[in-house]
Amino acid sequence: MSRTTGNFDDFGMDTITLAGSLGAKLTAIREAGFSQVMLKANDIVGHEGGVDAAVRLVKASGLRVTGFQVLRDFEGLSGHLHDYKVDMAKSMLEMARALGAPVLLACSSVSQHATQDLDAIAKDLRKLAMLAVPLGIKVAFEGLSWGRTINEFTTAWDVVCRADAPNLGLGLDSFHAFATQTSLDELDMLDPRKIFLVQLADFMWQEIRSVEERITTARHFRVFPGEGVHSVQVADLVTRLAALGYRGDYSFEVFNDDYQQMPLPLVAQRARASAEWLGEQVLRRSVPLPNRMRLAR
Repeated sequence: MSRTTGNFDDFGMDTITLAGSLGAKLTAIREAGFSQVMLKANDIVGHEGGVDAAVRLVKASGLRVTGFQVLRDFEGLSGHLHDYKVDMAKSMLEMARALGAPVLLACSSVSQHATQDLDAIAKDLRKLAMLAVPLGIKVAFEGLSWGRTINEFTTAWDVVCRADAPNLGLGLDSFHAFATQTSLDELDMLDPRKIFLVQLADFMWQEIRSVEERITTARHFRVFPGEGVHSVQVADLVTRLAALGYRGDYSFEVFNDDYQQMPLPLVAQRARASAEWLGEQVLRRSVPLPNRMRLAR
């Protein structure tokens, strides 16, 4: 397949989008023309040959690893709960190192057992970052839109700044920003050098009316950028980040039950069409008008 010129290589796929084995996912992503992949832990530990075989498969694929996901509910705990989560974090960091993943994604806690004190949360994130230092890994902290205390990227940025660790930065997810209707003007306060990962997705309705609907949409009904009703917002987000000075990776984190029932090459081609739109039109500042975008099929 011929490669697209320009900014196509800035974009990658998450294995979380595709059904099937790890090997089949990697093949579909590579054959669609992508050069990078965001890996989820289940694909590695669930590989039939074991973790070591999964690592070899990823390295043999020729795909660059964007990052590794996802550490959940780490921050704000105490006592044995904190110790337990530290053990989980160490395990995930070791897998990330084995895979050559430069970034571990950590999501904000939803636990009712976690403190809501931002300084305590920042202290825990600093500890997580320090655990990652000897392994040469960065930690991207993302605010889930249903997080108990941190549910917007603005508050996630606050605790990242409080933690003040060089290898701790922000993970941005377009779905969560759109779900909470956080103003994209808030991006201006971010340091682009501390944005470690940007994950992109769209969805099919304008508003999300409850936390329950937010969770359901996030886990089952995301679509690729440009396939939903937020094309203009996705384009705005990407162009704002480019203007801010962000030059890192974008990965498509698209949870979609329908895609799980489609042949992998077809899903990967939808992702490619989205990457071509973003790379060739949006990042070249030719942003489509509302309802004018059409993905190639």
